[in-house]
Amino acid sequence: MMEGSEITEKEEVGVSEKKKIFVAGATGNTGKRIVQQLLAKGFAVKAGVRDIDKAKTSFSDGNPDLQFVKADVTEGSTKLAEAIGADSDAVICATGFRPSWDLLAPWKVDNFGTVNLVEACRKIGVNKFILISSILVNGAAMGQLLNPAYIFLNVFGLTLIAKLQAEQHMRKSGINYTIIRPGGLKNDPPKGNIVMEPEDTLYEGSISRDQVAEVAVEALIHPEAAFKVVEIVARTEAPNRPFQELFGSIKQR
Repeated sequence: MMEGSEITEKEEVGVSEKKKIFVAGATGNTGKRIVQQLLAKGFAVKAGVRDIDKAKTSFSDGNPDLQFVKADVTEGSTKLAEAIGADSDAVICATGFRPSWDLLAPWKVDNFGTVNLVEACRKIGVNKFILISSILVNGAAMGQLLNPAYIFLNVFGLTLIAKLQAEQHMRKSGINYTIIRPGGLKNDPPKGNIVMEPEDTLYEGSISRDQVAEVAVEALIHPEAAFKVVEIVARTEAPNRPFQELFGSIKQR
């Protein structure tokens, strides 16, 4: 099992020694922030995107540690395995379907797409996977069927149920995972500190995408994040706790 602390042990040696992280959904609102924070932390990044030329316009700094590869999570695990490559040390999945009248869209991306990524990792031996999911994915078991957020998020093809089933596949895969379930996603800068709770705990609240990206990157670094599902929101009254303490406070199930 790959320990989380091993991910960054060579980050200051040289470009060729940098740990490489594959990011699925790299041009999305959260994915782009994850890429930026990975680069800032000294990682190399392989950005999986559907349109390379379009993606390059989203990242204009020309960072030599950023590589673009064509990857569509709906096209199966074999092609994804080729895109991820044996040189990747971990995968972060920040994909998400775009609302449309196609009621199968959530299943194609949030369910089958995530499963394809997991199976691709198994094919090539990548043993660290960070999945961005959502609070309330297990809302039915939490007694939150009438929660307006649960109802809204399931309007487009039962999105939360699709995410939950993908999570369950991830947890049975044997891969070292961290599943991050954020509250309502905000494009604004952070307001308040991160609150981290065990799975099936939070049913309301929001968080800046910047903080979600930060949690995803920190989950690579801290072995305390291994094999855990964490739920996160931001609250102005919450104390500013180090990530080792936040992840350490969550028990594995």
